[in-house]
Amino acid sequence: MKKTAIYATFAAALFFTACGGETEAVEETTAVTTEEAAAATTEGEAYQIVQDQSNVKWHGTKVAGEHRGEIELQGGELRVADNQLVGGNIVIDMTTITNTDITAAEDNANLVGHLKSDDFFGVEAHPTATFELVNASPIQNAAAGQPNYNVEGNLTIKGKTEPVSFPATVNIQNGTVNAKADVKVDRSKYDVRYGSETLLGELGDKAISDEFTVTFDVTAKQ
Repeated sequence: MKKTAIYATFAAALFFTACGGETEAVEETTAVTTEEAAAATTEGEAYQIVQDQSNVKWHGTKVAGEHRGEIELQGGELRVADNQLVGGNIVIDMTTITNTDITAAEDNANLVGHLKSDDFFGVEAHPTATFELVNASPIQNAAAGQPNYNVEGNLTIKGKTEPVSFPATVNIQNGTVNAKADVKVDRSKYDVRYGSETLLGELGDKAISDEFTVTFDVTAKQ
């Protein structure tokens, strides 16, 4: 029971933490309108996401430790016009959250089960999360291997939609798009309450960061 309590304390952190990369994210913008989002996700040519060539990872920390894991993509597409990324959507299967650093099977299962519960993502009622890409602006003179787009879109978790923005590294060639990005999000905006001082008040050493980072490495093909 002691181990379970410790992992429960860390549970929110495994999906909610600040981006660890060196590249600074662009400032958040206001949510786009339904009409703008629809235009962005239908413009250009659709490249379908290849699930077995794409992955999503999470990394969470707090003062006393950290956890890591993965989530599977359910599907989606990226849209390209004039050899530039212009829109798209990604569907994340929240029921597939895993932990990759806890080796004890029971402790691992307890942590993952807590994440799937209503304390966190409530996956029974909200089995998917979605990201709708509504604007992708090329970064002029970006160095090779560094982010070359600023991306804006709407992220939906637990039925709540908020705008997010971040730098991404995008490569388009030979009928394939590869997009990589670290996305930093404030979980308190999605009513993910466990361990959140923003939502629950002062929690002392039990407090967990309201920010989470999700690392996308997505491949899409014509």
